[in-house]
Amino acid sequence: MRTIKGPGIFLAQFIGRQPPFNTLEGLAGWAAGLGYKALQIPCNHKALFDVEQAAVSQTYCDDIRGMLADHGLVISELSTHLEGQLIAVHPAYDEAFAGFAPPSMRGNPQARQAWATQTLQQAAAASQKLGLTAHATFSGSLAWPYFYPWPPHNRQRFDEAFSELARRWRPILDCFDEHGVDVCYEIHPSEDLHDGVTFERFLALVDDHPRCHILYDPSHLLLQQMDYLGFVDVYHSRIKAFHVKDAEYRASSRSGVYGGYQPWIERAGRFRSPGDGQVDFKTLFSKFAQYDYPGWAVLEWECCLKEAATGAREGSEFIRRHIIPVSEHAFDDFAAGDEVRK
Repeated sequence: MRTIKGPGIFLAQFIGRQPPFNTLEGLAGWAAGLGYKALQIPCNHKALFDVEQAAVSQTYCDDIRGMLADHGLVISELSTHLEGQLIAVHPAYDEAFAGFAPPSMRGNPQARQAWATQTLQQAAAASQKLGLTAHATFSGSLAWPYFYPWPPHNRQRFDEAFSELARRWRPILDCFDEHGVDVCYEIHPSEDLHDGVTFERFLALVDDHPRCHILYDPSHLLLQQMDYLGFVDVYHSRIKAFHVKDAEYRASSRSGVYGGYQPWIERAGRFRSPGDGQVDFKTLFSKFAQYDYPGWAVLEWECCLKEAATGAREGSEFIRRHIIPVSEHAFDDFAAGDEVRK
């Protein structure tokens, strides 16, 4: 068995305009000071990390790794959540996602998708140069507007949506395969891959692609009222990335899982800092140890109540406290006789 690696931190929610949050080195020093051992780095902040340059320059990648090593840090994964979203945008969300791509592509979905595809391919090459084995992203969504369909379920519509999603992602998965990197889709409401059933459907359409994997975030499963612990039992062989994020669901007489279009603080289901919500992390980390999870435990901080710096500081200690150093020997080896000692 392997001991899970951590703590890591996803930088997206902490990037800002003021030092130390406006440079990768500044963020590295800040994170290291809180006890983090790895950074999950988003690819949509060129001033922090230039994925285009990283894709073609080993020197650039070596310089990044060296700077992080000086702070006692490594990269857990690169992230293309925003770019992954742009691989598949339903027309209903065209305007909402327009800001995720360069301004020159506004109103041009084909150009936006091509740019996103190129960025994912650059991330594959950059990941290999950085010595990474997993990559974090979103699937995008073509079927999501019909997740609770009225008029009633239209099988052809969903077949076409998932077939098209697989068609767009297949060459990207092949590219990541060439670079030896797993694509980890965050299972997330608003994405077409938002639960186990939808992941299985997509996986079948990409022929059980060896690079098609899962970024597991229990908060999104809890808020869908799923068995988030059983999910690990079923899909552990495909889980290659892990966001440590908490959530709580408080039954309400006024709104439910869908949120009522309310601010997060007023929803029945809302995100919390690790340890402040309802996720059973003690059991969850035990399952990751049991199933020999090969990756990092990475804090993704999103909380509707707690201040961010406090969440980051507490999150580092929370992850460290929950990591189980796995045993190299069974506790009852002493009773097995001479065979164990030979």
